[in-house]
Amino acid sequence: MGQMRLVVVGAGGRMGRALTRAVTETTGATVVAAIEREGSEFLGKDVGDLAGTGSLGVPVTDDPLSAFAASDGVLDFTAPAASLWFAELAAQARIVHVIGTTGWAEGQDEPLKAAARHARIVKSGNMSLGVNLLASLVRKAAAALDADFDIEVLEMHHKHKVDAPSGTALLLGEAAAQGRGLDLAAHSVRSRDGIMDPRKTGDIGFATLRGGSVIGEHSVIFAGEGERIELTHRAEDRQLFARGAVKAALWGFDQKPGFYSMADVLGLDS
Repeated sequence: MGQMRLVVVGAGGRMGRALTRAVTETTGATVVAAIEREGSEFLGKDVGDLAGTGSLGVPVTDDPLSAFAASDGVLDFTAPAASLWFAELAAQARIVHVIGTTGWAEGQDEPLKAAARHARIVKSGNMSLGVNLLASLVRKAAAALDADFDIEVLEMHHKHKVDAPSGTALLLGEAAAQGRGLDLAAHSVRSRDGIMDPRKTGDIGFATLRGGSVIGEHSVIFAGEGERIELTHRAEDRQLFARGAVKAALWGFDQKPGFYSMADVLGLDS
């Protein structure tokens, strides 16, 4: 393979700029197009100038159809509605679609799985090696520890994050549920307020903190009688997610159409 031609969508946002930087720093990949929504203030600007890499000769446009047709893959950290549309376009173009978008509702994976009959879709609530390794450890710990150990997922992000729990927290909660052989939707507790019944055995609790400029902190707590095990990941640089996304795109280039996760990319057990 020569240079993998990548499209960055949401190119003017923080993650879009981080993705552009990550591509320019990666051997074997190049930015060939940058997409923003219709009417965006960034339209017409050079995506390299926006990302601080210096001019790349790639102006931001609002025409993903033409961009996807002339590329090998797309990097997408936007919003669920936009990602669903991009997945349809990626399927038409038969390219790689890396999705780091969070805030998905139950059942929204189904259109993505349909698109994955023609596209190579890699979707994850977190693209970092550390978090995906953490998920693997959480799955193993949940399987090894019996139901006497209660499971709580704690996450904190910057004050501008709009979805809660975070995609990473849900990824970790799902890993814990898989380890216990549980349906997360049936055992997830998202809020606690006022006078409550005692905690139910088997529940997986989520606690959400928002404030300042925190990029992302996640802990999974296994609380037993007289002892507690905590597994924690702290993200200190947004670029780690962008680098993971580019790694996923390069990996996906040689794969058959399908619906993949970062565990597949990294060769971790599922």
